[in-house]
Amino acid sequence: MDRIDIHMDVPPVRYRDLAGEGEGLSSSEMFERVKRARALQEKRFRGMKMHTNAEMNSRLIRRFCRLDQDSSDLLEGAMERFGLSARAHSRILKIARTIADLEQSPEIRASHVGEAIQYRTLDRRFLG
Repeated sequence: MDRIDIHMDVPPVRYRDLAGEGEGLSSSEMFERVKRARALQEKRFRGMKMHTNAEMNSRLIRRFCRLDQDSSDLLEGAMERFGLSARAHSRILKIARTIADLEQSPEIRASHVGEAIQYRTLDRRFLG
């Protein structure tokens, strides 16, 4: 599972929740948000032989995934608590960068790192 970028546990949804009026984004709103994030990534990697955050190597991760102290502390704590690998560290940073792009945020904030960590810890339930 360490080679898979995103791990998610998807619990069953009650019919009542599916049939009700949701407050989330519509499919067309989400599509526009993704298009804007992809445009940001295209611009970021212009002139390089890549188009998305997922393609970044360690040098580009250091360049484009800089963290402030709060974000760095959060990631360090997760690495220690969950025993995450170096590969997981890189994937968390790339996912956090993508989450920030979806929000059109030039900086990766602790909230982006926290969400990315959640997508990388599912396998830890089965290892511990």
